[in-house]
Order: sequence, then structure tokens, then C-alpha cells
Amino acid sequence: MTNKPIYVTQPSLPILQEYNELLKQIWESKHIANNGPFHRQFEKELCNYLKIPYISLFSNGTLALITALQALRITGEVITTPYSFVATTHALHWNGIKPVFCDINEHDYNINADKIEALITPKTTAIMPVHVYGNPCDNNKIQKIADIYGLKIIYDAAHAFGVEKNGESILNWGDLSILSFHATKTFNTVEGGAIVTKDEILKTRIDYLKNFGFADETTVIGYGINAKMNELIAAYGLLQLKTIDENIRKRQDKVNLYRNLFQNTKGITFLPDFENIKHNYTYFPIFIDKNKFGKTRDEVYNLLKEHNIYARRYFYPLISQFNAYKELPTAAKENLPVATQITEQVLSLPLFAELENENIQRIVKIINE
Repeated sequence: MTNKPIYVTQPSLPILQEYNELLKQIWESKHIANNGPFHRQFEKELCNYLKIPYISLFSNGTLALITALQALRITGEVITTPYSFVATTHALHWNGIKPVFCDINEHDYNINADKIEALITPKTTAIMPVHVYGNPCDNNKIQKIADIYGLKIIYDAAHAFGVEKNGESILNWGDLSILSFHATKTFNTVEGGAIVTKDEILKTRIDYLKNFGFADETTVIGYGINAKMNELIAAYGLLQLKTIDENIRKRQDKVNLYRNLFQNTKGITFLPDFENIKHNYTYFPIFIDKNKFGKTRDEVYNLLKEHNIYARRYFYPLISQFNAYKELPTAAKENLPVATQITEQVLSLPLFAELENENIQRIVKIINE
């Protein structure tokens, strides 16, 4: 244990020698983009690992989300959560869609399905929930509402790589699910993302849209974009798949240690493992009740920084509080009481596979003292 900076996350990397061997193959083939052999192999192996029928790889998760909205021809208004990373709502803006903010649950901080129906208007075309911290949304209720009103569902599953409920991938829920492979995620390809679909024809349309809309050399089927994943990243991803299970197991051990050390700390709560869920342990957020703990979340956040420990306030402020969105009718704090409270309490502590247990003990000791 040293006093080196401890950041909220640190990416697990593939073995450099193994990556170099794949790079040699790419250099020999000169095929570095446009659906090369590693790209095709990566899609196939992801489908097998994630228990999904079809996947389309992207250069990042934000472009995947923007393209998903295009692929389903979403317009008008989309009901979503204010408690997420801002890319969720930015993807709507880039498609000329108005976000409608729905409050979150008190038990898992996902969108509150019981409050969705009241927000539906004649302009509503879709619901875009987020599996916050990788914990599954209430898909049964959300799907029932979507079926009644003829709405599409796009799940922002950026945190939910490999997450299953009752042995089945939650990525198969809704019409489309979006993954992020950013360096901060449990499974990373430096940058990257994907769209998961159950429909082979829709998979083809998505593949066209991420390549400028080209269906063939002379046919453009729509306003596409350049969002393709290249061969260097696909090869990197293939190696990451070899170690992802071990990475998740190590992260689980770290989370369990945090939970044990905090179990008697008054005023600090954390999320449990939910029943019948295979988690991926992307984050370890704690929630600080200043009235019971005696200090505010920001006081703890700043204290940790003084000790060279860089936690993050995931997610603060609410998306609805940013200047770009705060004037929307559903952005008012009184419409979002649970989200407003939680965003002032949350602090995501450092979590990654190589995080030393001694450092976890030090982090908790600093907070508890």
C-alpha cells in the first residue's frame, strides 16, 4: 500500500504480448476497419457470452445510442430518467427528441415504472430506461406500458454488461439495448459500444446506419453516421473476453469487503445484491445521510481528495439540473423528489479488480473516522 492516487476506477488490460500477436496479424492483413475478421469474430463471441441473438459493434456507446434512436425512427418525446450520465439525454437531443424526465425508485434508483404512464402524451414514441449501476429495471411493468400505448423501448444498458436475471440476459429486453465498452466499465475496449437486438433485419439496418447509411456501393438507405469499431479495438475486445469472468469475481470480492466494513456505519447505506440477478459489480456507490452520519456527501468527497483518493459523485448533478435541460417542464425538482435526494447523497468509491484490500480498508477507515 502506497500513497499513490487512487481513482474511482482503473481499467483491466489484456496481456500486452497476446495483444501484440493479434496486432501482427492485423499488420500482415492490412485490414484495419470495415467489418474485418476480428470484428466479425468479436461480434460472434459476444453473442455467445452475453446470450443474445444479434449485436452490432460501435466506436462508442453514445454513437450506438444515437443510432438506435435513428434505427427505430424515434421522434417527438421520450420518457427517460434524470439519474444517469448525460450522454443518455444528449443522444435524444442529437435526434431532435424532447426528453421527458421520470423520477426514480427508492430501492434501486432506476426509473420508477409506476410514474411513467402519467407522463405519456400524444407525442410520446418511446421509453428509454437505464439499468443504473447494472441493476435491472422493472422490465415487466415497462413492457406492459409500452405494449398498451404502442411505444418502443430502448434500454441504456451501459452499466449492464453480462447482467442476467433468472439466468437470462437482460440485454434481450425491450426493442434494443445499448452497451458501452468505455475504459471506466467492467468490460472495456478502451472506447467502444454496441447495440443488441433480437431482430436480424433490424441488425442489418443498424449496420448500414453506422456506416454512413450505405447498403451497397451506390445505395444509401438513410442519414447514417460513421460509428464503426475498428480491427485494433475488436482484437483488444476478444482478449478482454478471456478474462472478464475473473475480473468480475475480483470486483465482487472488493464490493463484499466494502459492505462488511460499512455494515455498522450509521448514516451510510449501499445497494444489496438483488435476488436472482447475476451482477457485474461495475460501481460501488454509497449514500450518505448527513443527518445520521454527521457530514455531507461533499464533505466526505473533499476529505477523500485530501488523502489522494478520488471518488466520484455518480450521478451528480441530475441531468435535469444541467443548463441544457433545466427549463424543461419535467425537470423541476418537485417532480423528481427521489432523484433530487439521491443525487445529493451518492458517492461512488474506488472499485477495480486490482484495487488492494488494504486500500479499501484505508478508504473506509478515513470515512468512518
